[in-house]
Amino acid sequence: MEEDKYGFVQDGEVEEIILRFEKMRRSNKSCYFDVIEFEAIIDYYLDVDNSMKAYEAMSFACELHPNSVPIQIRKARVLLDKGRAMEALTICNRIENIEPGNYEISLCKGTALAMLGDISEAGKMFDLALQTEDDDIENILFSITSVLQNLNYYEQLIPYLLRLSTMEPDFQAHIYDLAYAYDKINDYKNSISYYNRYLDEEPYSDSAWYNLGIIYNKTEQFVLALEAYEYALAINPDNTFALFNKANILSNLERFPEALDAYSDFVTEEPESLEGLTYLAECYDKTGDVDMARKYYFEAIDLTPEFPDPWYGLGLLSLTRDKAAESIPYFKRAVSLDEDNADYWFSLGKAYIGVRDFKQAVRCLRESLKLDPYYDDAWLEMGLIVILLGSFKAAIPLLEEARKIIGDVPGLSYVLGSCYLHIADYDEAMMTLTRASDLDERLFSDFISLFPEERMTPGLKKLFNL
Repeated sequence: MEEDKYGFVQDGEVEEIILRFEKMRRSNKSCYFDVIEFEAIIDYYLDVDNSMKAYEAMSFACELHPNSVPIQIRKARVLLDKGRAMEALTICNRIENIEPGNYEISLCKGTALAMLGDISEAGKMFDLALQTEDDDIENILFSITSVLQNLNYYEQLIPYLLRLSTMEPDFQAHIYDLAYAYDKINDYKNSISYYNRYLDEEPYSDSAWYNLGIIYNKTEQFVLALEAYEYALAINPDNTFALFNKANILSNLERFPEALDAYSDFVTEEPESLEGLTYLAECYDKTGDVDMARKYYFEAIDLTPEFPDPWYGLGLLSLTRDKAAESIPYFKRAVSLDEDNADYWFSLGKAYIGVRDFKQAVRCLRESLKLDPYYDDAWLEMGLIVILLGSFKAAIPLLEEARKIIGDVPGLSYVLGSCYLHIADYDEAMMTLTRASDLDERLFSDFISLFPEERMTPGLKKLFNL
């Protein structure tokens, strides 16, 4: 209850005590405050997040009442508030022998242990606090859940939060917090359930609709995600996060005209969003409006030339329209800004293939495969280069060496099997392609162009159901 918030001090009396303490601070004159008054003063400053005054009050209280357990508990709390968990733990270890049944000590000790990363021992202290106090369970649970939420211990938080929500069924914030916690531990089914429960009681919460949209998106329920974002926007048109996510889903669903409208609205609200400008440009590219796509890519570049995505977008804009030579400078710029992006290296390699600079193409594709050995399209392009050059024998030792390093990657095995087939080493071809099929039979259709039909043996045809 509110009147019990500061222990034995009535709520109305707290203001008078705080005024006396503030007056003492301003006048630099010492005044006497008993233990109960100091408890109220320190608790008040902690409640209003004034750690400096809480620390000052705690220091003065320790001078006047050095052996008081309640003051030592407040000292531990103030130290915890300042992140000094080890010092707080030392205090708790000392005073718990004086008052072993004091749940406040167990709470402080549990908080300190949690801050120090010992969540198992922290849980024991929290449970002990709940066992040693029967009259204030809700407040103890609230303190525990606050600590675990602040420290992102969501898995440990949920049992306490479930208990608290049962004890306070009308407090809808607990349901919201449960939905959020289940999301954080990737239990999306329960997260969706609790968000829907919350929205049954609080249907005008745009943040709940927005979070629900995120979960639906994670679980690939895109239509439901889109609906959730639209509810969030209907409630709060200024929720630009929901607007951006709505645009992304529309784009992923290839509903590009609608996505264009959403991205345009987002960019109007957030004109300096690099992602917004880039995705808007990409959307114009998908609808075939090259001029508008180029316009927004360059707007993003003008804002931040070191942002690689619009450079990459400009490269794709040219490459997908059979202008490989024009795309190369853009891809090179993207690669120079982000050398660890496999897609950038791959696209630059494809551009070099387009201008028949196979040496540079192989170099780029190798860089791509260093970053992502499972990049099947890169292996496919490597295979196409080998076929174009007819360098099957020379390619085999390189591919075998790669297989030793990165293992039996399906794309690599298909390219290698193709090389063996081209040089008529049918036994190695059969063994390698069988291995590739075992890894991922579906990928064969992506690599079928690498295999000369006239050399496909009956065994290989049977293997791939040809």
